[in-house]
Amino acid sequence: MNASDRIERDKQIGLKILEPSQKDLDRGLELHKESIVFDSYGFSPTSVPDSGVLAEAIEAGAWPNELQDLTEEMSMTRHLTDPMGLESYKEAWKASGVTCVFQNAGQEGNRMDRIIKRHARFTHVTDKLGDFVFRAAFPKDIENAKQEGRHCLYFSANGVPVPQRWDTVAEELGFIQIFYQLGCRMMHLTYNRWNMIGVGCGEDSTGGLSDFGREVVREMNQVGVIIDVAHSSLQTSMDAANISEKPMVASHASCWSLKEHCRAKTDEVMRAIFQTGGYMGICCIPSFLGGTGDIIALLDHIDYIVKNFGADYVAIGTDVGYRIQTYDDQPKNVQSQKLRTAFRSLWPEHSFTPEYQQSWQIQSLAWTNWPLFTVGLVQRGHSDDDIRKIIGGNVMRVAKAVLPDKPSFAFS
Repeated sequence: MNASDRIERDKQIGLKILEPSQKDLDRGLELHKESIVFDSYGFSPTSVPDSGVLAEAIEAGAWPNELQDLTEEMSMTRHLTDPMGLESYKEAWKASGVTCVFQNAGQEGNRMDRIIKRHARFTHVTDKLGDFVFRAAFPKDIENAKQEGRHCLYFSANGVPVPQRWDTVAEELGFIQIFYQLGCRMMHLTYNRWNMIGVGCGEDSTGGLSDFGREVVREMNQVGVIIDVAHSSLQTSMDAANISEKPMVASHASCWSLKEHCRAKTDEVMRAIFQTGGYMGICCIPSFLGGTGDIIALLDHIDYIVKNFGADYVAIGTDVGYRIQTYDDQPKNVQSQKLRTAFRSLWPEHSFTPEYQQSWQIQSLAWTNWPLFTVGLVQRGHSDDDIRKIIGGNVMRVAKAVLPDKPSFAFS
């Protein structure tokens, strides 16, 4: 199936579920087109790796970590050199109507070498495609992208980069500013598991931030990096909210009251986050949403926050992307060594329940269906002003609020 057919298929699935009136459809699409649309956490389109290249690497004796690196390299950059892939890349961006993605540009964990690789790859992509998509360093860049009809990436990392020498606290904190200078504007405190900062959402523990974690929160505030607790435990999230002096977020999560899940946040935790001036981005993962597990469920979670807390505190952080599959070498089966589950991927049992992972549910929440999310909000009766906040305005507000008034080395 080519890119156009796939995008249209997912669109028709979403429309069939929503059943909007022509008036709501037209208004939603127009509002989406005229607004800054900011995915509060997600992925720009990526490519299926070249199976032939992987097979050659395996035959040459590549180690698992080399294969992982090669897979990520091709996933993030292959479309730069393949005309068919590049066309699909641009087609997906245009279909989504997204202005900016808070791009996952750092591997899940705290190792700096792994985090910097994704920063480098996405910087390379934006360097090569700057006339179409570029790396935004500041919120004004995102506003310029909208005015110029371009797209952009605002970098995030799924962990706080630390050298892990543990000689001094200052040394461990020092790379927060380095990665800020590299363009990173948001960082996860934890990713599912327990680390030196705090407890992740996947742990069977009621623990929260460590003493070091409290210093991390203060340093992120000072440097100008948004604190993200999407993958943190409820107590870690609460602790961070109680300490942070700037808006912080759960960039891609869901509401515990609608679906109890390790990646959801309770009303108490959400309230604490919102009291900092932050927001929660609702994700597009059926198992996390519960209910119908489709585009309706996404809208239900948004409505829950609007009804109970207000439209200033919710965004959409899809946590999904568009996978470019239109390559001549696909599909091929590449046999590789069976590996143990990575530490970062040790999810609690039943995190991804089959009844919420049906293909039609996933397709209705496709990244290219972003315009239908806006149509759905129009259907639900939200005002134009509130919809603009939900689909991008709230993320822009927090992005502006977290930036420092002066360099972090200025002590007076």
